[in-house]
Amino acid sequence: MKQLFIAAIIGLSTVTSQLAFSEPKAASPVSTIVDTAFVQAALKRGAIVWDTRHADDYKKGHIPGAVNIGEIGKVLRKDNDEDYIALADMEKILGAAGIDPAKEIVVYGDKGNPFVYFGLTTVQYLGGKQGRIYHGGIDDWKAAGQALSTEPDKLAPVVLKLKPEAGITIATPDVVKGVKRKSVQVVDVRTPGEFSGEDIRAIRGGHIPGAVNIPYEQNWADPETPAKLAKKQVSTKDGLALKSRDDLKKLYASLDPNKETVVYCQSGVRASETATVMKDLGFKKVRIYDSSWLGYGNTLDAPAENVTFFNVGALNGRLAGMQKRIDTLEKQLAETKAPGILVPPAALPK
Repeated sequence: MKQLFIAAIIGLSTVTSQLAFSEPKAASPVSTIVDTAFVQAALKRGAIVWDTRHADDYKKGHIPGAVNIGEIGKVLRKDNDEDYIALADMEKILGAAGIDPAKEIVVYGDKGNPFVYFGLTTVQYLGGKQGRIYHGGIDDWKAAGQALSTEPDKLAPVVLKLKPEAGITIATPDVVKGVKRKSVQVVDVRTPGEFSGEDIRAIRGGHIPGAVNIPYEQNWADPETPAKLAKKQVSTKDGLALKSRDDLKKLYASLDPNKETVVYCQSGVRASETATVMKDLGFKKVRIYDSSWLGYGNTLDAPAENVTFFNVGALNGRLAGMQKRIDTLEKQLAETKAPGILVPPAALPK
């Protein structure tokens, strides 16, 4: 009897153990950065696919079913400060195109183009919880042999009443407060020249105190791909694919995933890519400084490092010199059109 009881206990323990190990694991969250297969499935279930490229590129060939409002950086941003246009205007533009941030949206454009990430940020900024980005974009779609459409696709217009989502972006005063309290870690994704103050793109050059410079191109498998394409050293954009997850973790290994992180560039576009990558890696409190250096560099009482100032006088001198050469060239070209007068090529300015 005792042996039977022990056997029963052992058997029950084994069954319990098997049940424990056979419990289904919690599903891993879907990555914000998706591939071609995900886009295909999203189209089948009726997700909105947003082509963020220029209208001319869209007309030449786009993912069937994708909608387009024109080049996102031109349509949804103001020229002067490159911040978002008025919320009411965004409601009209997106609503007319049927782009409702409350629905599942996949944004795409050219492979590696940070403006596509700005599109994702826009969806999230406007309250969207189901935004995804197709990093490979039209290039990966073509490489996979998928069909293209040259006919504009339309969605039913919607009336939108949008409210910006807190925690997606951060404004200049809050950045300054965080820097002074040293309560945030700051990632500068601009070029080394911009970071050092050599390349000035505001009233002053330099960087936010304590910022870590990790150019956004470092997210790519081969950051030199754009230069190689220009020199015809490579024929594809394969190098613009994101690094492996392990390599991306190494890239940001010096940063604390649990600390509030502010990411900035010149106007928030390049920062959108890095912020998305960092969130995907598990960084919990990542915010994009939308005004970025354009706003910070022009806020003269905001503390900065490696400060340099824009030399307006030198620029005016260079412009005057260029205008003088243009005037001379125009005069000589006009003389070549006069009857009986020929100007030898050696006499033209070089």
